[in-house]
Amino acid sequence: MAFSKTLKTRRIALFIAATDIAVLGLAIHFFVPGEMASLITDGLYTVLLYLVLALILPKVARHWLALAAFAISTLIECAQLSGVPEQLAVSFPPSRLILGTTFSALDLIAYAVGAVAVYYADKLLSQRAVQWRAAQPE
Repeated sequence: MAFSKTLKTRRIALFIAATDIAVLGLAIHFFVPGEMASLITDGLYTVLLYLVLALILPKVARHWLALAAFAISTLIECAQLSGVPEQLAVSFPPSRLILGTTFSALDLIAYAVGAVAVYYADKLLSQRAVQWRAAQPE
């Protein structure tokens, strides 16, 4: 029973975090100019993927979630070399936000940083949640 409640609480936290990251990423994308803003949103893209994967697959180990988020981000970045995402963006502009349009090796570094950052943030926050629950009277 306690594990189920913990899992439900984690899923709620993951959903809220994913929503916040999506809003933050869109705000930076549309309102902050420059290459640094682009790299930050790329890192947040991988963070969002991690959170969505963790929401869908809550029992998967964090390191696998981080690796999968990085791999998906990298796969999408490499797909840009084919030109298909760029053509798709012409006919359906919102796809640009998910698939991008042009390949950049720097984006791969941003994805790696995002994956590592979200892994450690999730680990730290989960440890603190366990400590907090242990300190609560029953």
